[in-house]
Amino acid sequence: QSAMMLKGITAQYLLRRTYRVKAGDTILVHAAAGGVGTIMCQWAKSLGATVIGVVSTQDKARHAKRHGCHYPIVTRKSKFRDAVMDITGGEGVHCVYDSVGRDTWDESLACVRRLGTLASFGSASGEPPKISVASLGAGSPYIVRAGMASYMVTRRELLSSARDLFGAVESGAVKIRINQRYALKDARKAQRDMEARRTTGSTILIP
Repeated sequence: QSAMMLKGITAQYLLRRTYRVKAGDTILVHAAAGGVGTIMCQWAKSLGATVIGVVSTQDKARHAKRHGCHYPIVTRKSKFRDAVMDITGGEGVHCVYDSVGRDTWDESLACVRRLGTLASFGSASGEPPKISVASLGAGSPYIVRAGMASYMVTRRELLSSARDLFGAVESGAVKIRINQRYALKDARKAQRDMEARRTTGSTILIP
């Protein structure tokens, strides 16, 4: 449960409420081999979506592909738009799920198709830049900052999200992967490894 609840509920509200993924959609998931990304790729695939994922290494690309990502893109330079456009025939994606922030913002926005959505739910590289509505130009994208505090206000919302998550796991559509375990005394090393992007799936600390 420690590896499932926070990450799984994050994946749930992103895929089912922020932008409701449906069969035939194409989405882009940043950090596709991470804890949230691994869950999102599996879940979105089970919903009938085509999943493109951004990862930093070939090992992570293999991990992402094993867990529902149809098209992993390997890059450490936050350059992925051209690959996304090649995959989508120049159309772009229905939704970009961006947990990185500043370093990926411009490329993420450029990947959104006409009337598509850019969902920002993290700032690993720093806060996204300030933008003017007029600067968004053609395509009329929807931009949303998706924070858990806004989605889990009531107990009913929390229980509904949890039931949806449990259903996805119990059906086998989503498997929770704990790929790193650290003793609590090694929390600093765990943090360094995550910052250095040396982890995949979920990471837990053991007392």
